[in-house]
Amino acid sequence: MSTGIAKRSVMIAGHRTSVSLEAPFWEALREIAETRQQSVQALIGEIDAERGGQNLSSAIRVFVLASVRSPPR
Repeated sequence: MSTGIAKRSVMIAGHRTSVSLEAPFWEALREIAETRQQSVQALIGEIDAERGGQNLSSAIRVFVLASVRSPPR
């Protein structure tokens, strides 16, 4: 698995933005979204709504880490 940075464009709250994450974070985010039966874009929208002033890419990384550390639902 490549660990390089991948930039993807997503629509959040009606506007497009780019998110740069390492490939393992994109993969984990996709797995979390599948488990929740939602799209990656919808999951990013939820993370965005709760991040406060934190950088979106950082908020996603923290979310993924917290999800990995917490027991399954």
